[in-house]
Amino acid sequence: MTIILMRHGKPDHHSGGRLPALAMAEWCEAYDMSLVSDMPPDRCREVAATANYIVASPLPRARSSLEKLGLELDAVDPLFSEVSLPIMRLGYPNLPPSLWLFALRLMWLCGYAGSVESYQQAEQRAEQAAAKLIALSARGNVLLAGHGIMNKLIARQLRKQGWMAEKHASSRYWSTAIYHPPFITGDDK
Repeated sequence: MTIILMRHGKPDHHSGGRLPALAMAEWCEAYDMSLVSDMPPDRCREVAATANYIVASPLPRARSSLEKLGLELDAVDPLFSEVSLPIMRLGYPNLPPSLWLFALRLMWLCGYAGSVESYQQAEQRAEQAAAKLIALSARGNVLLAGHGIMNKLIARQLRKQGWMAEKHASSRYWSTAIYHPPFITGDDK
């Protein structure tokens, strides 16, 4: 009865040159539609093979990661989708996408959401996602093929509920985090 949070593999998406903030909406859309270009490491294969029930975000990079692992998907749920980046309506300055990604995510963490889900809303969704994974863990080991930020938010919710990390969530492609149920539950008191 473990919960495995796995980040997708490296997307087949090229960052391109310098872009204005406004062009990042199109860049993010292309990133969201990309498939995975690399193969999973052996450790990821070993951990994923222990899963009895497999769920994923509907985004292609999460689903194609499972294909690369040769695993059958049991359920797809938008609850596990990555948190969108806010977009600024600026035609300048032109910066590398990696710098825009950093700046926009930092702004999101500091409270700027624009027209996308806020940090507080993402935390609420992560709480629902963690509850769903905990319920699914009654079927055995659950594997979530998900995304960096949302996996970290889900991991935080699991820890709040007493789940213990054998391995913490990472932002690296193909990273896996393994959580075990609490030894003492509210029913034991």
